[in-house]
Amino acid sequence: MAVSWQWLCVVCLTASALAGTTPPNIILTTLDTTRADRMGFLGSKRGLTPNLDALAQQSAVFTHAYAQAPLTSVSHATILTGTYPQYHGVVDFPMVLAEYLPYAPDILRRHGYHTAAFLAALTLDPKGGAPGFDRGFDTYDANFHPEDLQSKGRYQSLERRGEEVLAHTLAWLNQHPKGPIFLWMHLYDAHDPYDPPEPYKTRYASELYDGEIAYDDAVVGKLIRQLKTRGLYDNALIAVMADHGESLGAHGEETHGVFVYDETIQVPLVIKLPSGPSAQTAKAQATASTTVDRSQAHATPHSAGKRIENRVELVDVMPTILQAANIPVPSDVQGESLLGLIEAQGDNIPETWRDRSAYAQANYASLAYGWSPLESFRTGKYLYIQAPRRELYDERSDPKAEHNLAPESKAVADTLAAELKAFQQKTTSTRQAPKPNLDPERMKQLAALGYVVSASTASLAGASEQGADPKDKIQTVNTIRQLESLFAEKRYEEAIPLLQALSTQLPDMAMVPYKLAQCYIGLGEYDKAAPPLRKALQLNPDLTAAQMDLGKILLRTGDFDGAAAAFEGVVAKTPTILEAQLLLEIAYARANRITETIRQCNKVLEMIPDHFGTTMTLGQFLAKSGDNAAAVSKLEKAAALRPESPAPHAALAAIYDQLGRGEEAARERADAQRLAESAQRE
Repeated sequence: MAVSWQWLCVVCLTASALAGTTPPNIILTTLDTTRADRMGFLGSKRGLTPNLDALAQQSAVFTHAYAQAPLTSVSHATILTGTYPQYHGVVDFPMVLAEYLPYAPDILRRHGYHTAAFLAALTLDPKGGAPGFDRGFDTYDANFHPEDLQSKGRYQSLERRGEEVLAHTLAWLNQHPKGPIFLWMHLYDAHDPYDPPEPYKTRYASELYDGEIAYDDAVVGKLIRQLKTRGLYDNALIAVMADHGESLGAHGEETHGVFVYDETIQVPLVIKLPSGPSAQTAKAQATASTTVDRSQAHATPHSAGKRIENRVELVDVMPTILQAANIPVPSDVQGESLLGLIEAQGDNIPETWRDRSAYAQANYASLAYGWSPLESFRTGKYLYIQAPRRELYDERSDPKAEHNLAPESKAVADTLAAELKAFQQKTTSTRQAPKPNLDPERMKQLAALGYVVSASTASLAGASEQGADPKDKIQTVNTIRQLESLFAEKRYEEAIPLLQALSTQLPDMAMVPYKLAQCYIGLGEYDKAAPPLRKALQLNPDLTAAQMDLGKILLRTGDFDGAAAAFEGVVAKTPTILEAQLLLEIAYARANRITETIRQCNKVLEMIPDHFGTTMTLGQFLAKSGDNAAAVSKLEKAAALRPESPAPHAALAAIYDQLGRGEEAARERADAQRLAESAQRE
């Protein structure tokens, strides 16, 4: 249907009004893992969100907003690029956000905005689960240290409490330059494990998830009060949304990531438009200068408290932000600005908004476990889910999606399946997404947050790829999430029987023997770890983490040639894994394989030219090969790299002895003894 001229006038007036003489500040707050049905402004009677409810009274409230994926990095990529997952290619951790994608912070910075992001978890750290997400930010405050998990605990390594994120945010605001700002604050507290701080932990002892929601609401309230105190509130577009929800047992799923029902896909979304003097003046000027009919011109309403029942998506947030800043929306953005919908009066909206479809996908089960991916399509009164056993629900009469109509309503299901396929094909990018750096350490770090990261680069073709139906496997996912909690607490003895049971139920899943091996490694029973690691690699030769662990165990147990073979396999597939290159060097050296050690040392030094250990090893093995001149050069460099070490001098003394250069040998031997005695005194 053609767009009405009245509608175009509303959109133009809105954009002109928001332009003003001062670009609006833009405050984006994303609430991780937050269900829509916990919000007071969406009808909850639990009383968890008084601050968000107050903001909603001054904002447009979208009662039917939908995420495009139930996973943190995927959903945030959609929010910030305005494109669907099948376009931006970030469908799992830690896939790379490509530089060619339209990206709100990058665009805003190029238009004079000061940009800052304050993140609450490793999942959005560019060095963790979200490479490329820091593009366009003057400040990107992530910098998590998962290696400190055991010594410092979860909140000093993998994630931050909301109040700490807020403190970092306010510290930046204290010093931010004059001019418009784009500020993104991410809160992760509602993610499992549910562990709210006091007094919420006691107050919500029977519903810890609710305690996390109440805590995050308090943090948002403090941010809003600070914005008002600093004079940044009125002329700000403030958008608050969840990236996805949480199943909490619905349909058998304990957390999120696998299913695409409303519990994880329907999300809260509120947008407060600028209402400061510059915005109001611009709106008045725009209204006065227009030649449209006065009944239309003066009808542009204030958005405060407006409830919008039309179906919208998180893909629409980015173009909304750009239009609010009077910045052209790139042509490859796939979402639609919500400004016209916010300001529209009554029924004066195009038909496309009256029953707009909403798309979502979940590739996590496919990439992590090899099961079928899922896609959902909400249109009309129906929720359609593409799966090996497809699903169809009448959301008006069956809002909890409990009665699958697909078997008896084949014609409707076929029609929606065709619409979904056409939509997916239309919105899929033809460009090749950058390959993620799936190094073993990053995989283990994300596992500590409860996510299994695939070692393979699976296709993004969507739910047409057949595998096991996740509906039949959801209890397995729940068990695996339980196992990750046991791993985080080093309760390996409790994890072993669960894994042994899983190995019977899932004999073809490589992750199960791999995790069993990790239990034995954690208990120091290294001889028991090698067989399950070999089993894991038999099931999935691309499981790099298992191959790395096998090599380490074989090194520890003295099978140096076996260790070398394991590390050779890793570097052949992923030569950028520095740890594998170093361990291969060590394996060759321990096996006294002179030619291979020299070659591998040179390869490592190409990556890290001043690495002391490798320089030292290269010098020693050059001497073994008979190239004493080259050996002396490398050992002298090693001595310069680490002047306090006696080892290079002792090695040099041995070479000079062989060459009959007694005076130089004595000098080096004396230096080695002096440095060794100095180290003992310290």
